[in-house]
Amino acid sequence: MDLKEIQNLIKFVANSGVAEVKLEMDDVKITIRTTLEGNVTETTYVQQLPAQAALPQAVAPQHAPAVVSVTSEASVPAEDSKFITIKSPIIGTFYRKPSPDKPVFTEVGSVISKGDVLCVIEAMKLFNEIESEVSGKIVKILVDDMSPVEFDQPLFLVDPS
Repeated sequence: MDLKEIQNLIKFVANSGVAEVKLEMDDVKITIRTTLEGNVTETTYVQQLPAQAALPQAVAPQHAPAVVSVTSEASVPAEDSKFITIKSPIIGTFYRKPSPDKPVFTEVGSVISKGDVLCVIEAMKLFNEIESEVSGKIVKILVDDMSPVEFDQPLFLVDPS
């Protein structure tokens, strides 16, 4: 990938409204992050991978577990401040069920424990199971089924008590 292609990719990502893009090709690894509120900042990392890392890797499994980012929501009203927000670890399409004919993974009011599958996010034809890193009760599901989600977008509110 030459410099002109990288510059075009940066412009495309900045205009698309996506918060973060990671791209790995043979011997190049690129991460582009943008902040969309107010001023736009772009951070681009281009890394040449060593010759061993450039070898083809095994295909990811159909249901690869993903790590969930868990943080407290700081900008919510006081009544929601006791809840933990579970955010999307990847960009993709949010699904509440493992397949159309199966029941949903979790409902509002469901008690979950660490390691329970909460949803599936499809990214590039791979279905990634999103597991909980906290135990508690689902208070609110913040995303509709079959909706696109961004990286770090809130998905669930959990009451840890």
